[in-house]
Amino acid sequence: MSGAVKKPAKRTAISPVTLRLTPEERERLEELAAGMTLSAYIRACVFAKEEKRRKSRPKDVVADKKAAAEALALLGQSRIASNLNQLAYHANIGAIMIGEAEKAQIAEAYAHVLSIRSLLMQALGKPG
Repeated sequence: MSGAVKKPAKRTAISPVTLRLTPEERERLEELAAGMTLSAYIRACVFAKEEKRRKSRPKDVVADKKAAAEALALLGQSRIASNLNQLAYHANIGAIMIGEAEKAQIAEAYAHVLSIRSLLMQALGKPG
């Protein structure tokens, strides 16, 4: 069959979006677009962020988080903070005799352990 009729190419549907802006906002948007059409600029801003979210994390970040989690687990298993707290408690109630310098050292060590724990939790993105 010569003279077969070609089907027209399908057009992709375009769905318009309306955005209401104040005159000041519109002016600022046009400045930010810097020569791009507003549609192209808005599309680039919206979908550029989406593309960034889709990127996979670098492997070293995952390894760092694993190392931080392991360090935090070891810190928890060691019970250093608990032991230091018990030493300070017994010293304060007079159950063991230690001087002010030793009390200060215990308090300082305890503060360092708490700081390490806090930093590890922060590195893992956990509240701490």
